[in-house]
Amino acid sequence: MKRFAGIHTPIVTPFQQNDTVDEAGLRANIARWMQSPLTGLVVLGSNGEAPQLDDAEADRAVSVARESVPRDRILIAGTGRESTRATIAATRRAAAAGVDAVLVRTPSFFKAQMTTDVFVRHYTEVAEASPVPVLLYNVAMFTGVNLAPDAVARLAAHPNIAGMKESGSDIGQIAEYVSRTPDTFVVLAGSATTLFHALCAGCDGAILALAALVPGECVRLRTLVAEGRLEEARALQLRLMPLAKAVGTSYGVPGLKAALELMGFAAGPPRPPLRAAGADVVEKIRAELATWDFALQPR
Repeated sequence: MKRFAGIHTPIVTPFQQNDTVDEAGLRANIARWMQSPLTGLVVLGSNGEAPQLDDAEADRAVSVARESVPRDRILIAGTGRESTRATIAATRRAAAAGVDAVLVRTPSFFKAQMTTDVFVRHYTEVAEASPVPVLLYNVAMFTGVNLAPDAVARLAAHPNIAGMKESGSDIGQIAEYVSRTPDTFVVLAGSATTLFHALCAGCDGAILALAALVPGECVRLRTLVAEGRLEEARALQLRLMPLAKAVGTSYGVPGLKAALELMGFAAGPPRPPLRAAGADVVEKIRAELATWDFALQPR
């Protein structure tokens, strides 16, 4: 059984109005998600505004999350940094805090130099130094670089690289990741708008912002595909699309935080330079959430 297969959500980092991390809110959010069928949580992913946190805040968020997530549920921490040295340091700190695995985004500042060989060397050094399994994280829409299937195929042979998250919607590339890696290597989708297609291509699950809002439906979609009930799965994917777009490609982290606030979670404002969703966007998200029959909060 693949340990990290399943549906996870990358949790937001709730901020108070004074721009400090809302630890009580983070604990309350996690307690609520732990009542859902989610396989696990990712702290300090892209939706956790990881690049906006300093190391002390990031380490504290990991510790609070670990204290709040039961040991029989998966906790993954994002530890990617621009340098291999800093990534290893963050990975070791997260491991010491008790996470089950780390999710390491591709370095990207020096884009022209980020070749397959460079990525293989970077991730190999991180994996060699990490006390916990490493998951590769390809998120080209933010980084502007792509972790090619050639790199993934080479890295999948490392005993401490357990899998990857692919946040793009290139189903051909996803299928190549699946076909060129061992059966023990976990491939997780990161785009809710193409989740059905990614699962059909062989993904073992997903890490989805959408799963913070409708975890049961995201888990059900994976189950339907696994059971071969593809027409039902396709219909559910179409049902999920508008909400997936609202908290993903259309409005991003501000949209996700607005949706969570409307559902009674602690989210607070994004950290600048990101800005809170405007009133018109909030109303659009409210209307979409209302189609799911949630008891929405005033905002």
